[in-house]
Amino acid sequence: MSQHEYTAAIRWTGDRGEGTKRYLGYDRTWDIETPGKAVVHCSNDPLLGGDSTKANPEDLLISALSACHMLWYLHLAHKAGIVVRGYEDQPVGLGETSPNGAGRFLSATLRPKITVERGADLARADAIHGEIHEFCFIARSVNFPVGFAATYEEV
Repeated sequence: MSQHEYTAAIRWTGDRGEGTKRYLGYDRTWDIETPGKAVVHCSNDPLLGGDSTKANPEDLLISALSACHMLWYLHLAHKAGIVVRGYEDQPVGLGETSPNGAGRFLSATLRPKITVERGADLARADAIHGEIHEFCFIARSVNFPVGFAATYEEV
């Protein structure tokens, strides 16, 4: 087995001049910087006082899960001889917050809409989703169930 290292710099950008002196006196914003890549501006979940125009950790997790699934789907579809012409997903994560404010994901459902070339084996195309969790780095790392409900269109 080989190991991989992933790095990022997280820089808090929410100091309004007096740090965290007052609970409502600072912004819950930060930047994600990774070498050679565009900066991602983030904020806390709007339910917790964050900026709704910026990505929050929950957005990033559900997006990473969906993207990993998509990339493995494309690879495994190619190996199965299924030509994918389009792939969109609108994943949904179900979370809960306990009375003390601690939160967690309970589950996630990926809902890809996949466009394949006419004549594709749709049963095989659908079966690929069940194989992805053997490979997807993100799905194999989370501790909540990940389901899928795919739809297909032939062109």
